[in-house]
Amino acid sequence: MLSQLSSADRLRLMKFVCSFAWADLDVSPEERAFIARLVRGLDLDRDEEIRVHEWLDVPPELEGLDPTDIPSEHRRFFIEAIEGVISADGRIAAEERDNLEIFRQLLG
Repeated sequence: MLSQLSSADRLRLMKFVCSFAWADLDVSPEERAFIARLVRGLDLDRDEEIRVHEWLDVPPELEGLDPTDIPSEHRRFFIEAIEGVISADGRIAAEERDNLEIFRQLLG
């Protein structure tokens, strides 16, 4: 599935994943490790990796980031990646759960 994502979709995925990691206002070491594994799997270029690491220090801006723009064939992968990051630390905060439910509803 990862190879089917365009460069723009891989970066969009990471922006969503990082924003969900910030939902409880703390990015845990386990969430950081999950994101690092995802970055390696996505084969991001150096500039994209730097951008993702910046999003782990400061939450990404979500302006212009619309879940409905995710191609329908990739939506399940986006949800699975988000589920992975919010459960990486062994607990899912209410904010994370609520945001995931809204995200799912937006995807239809």
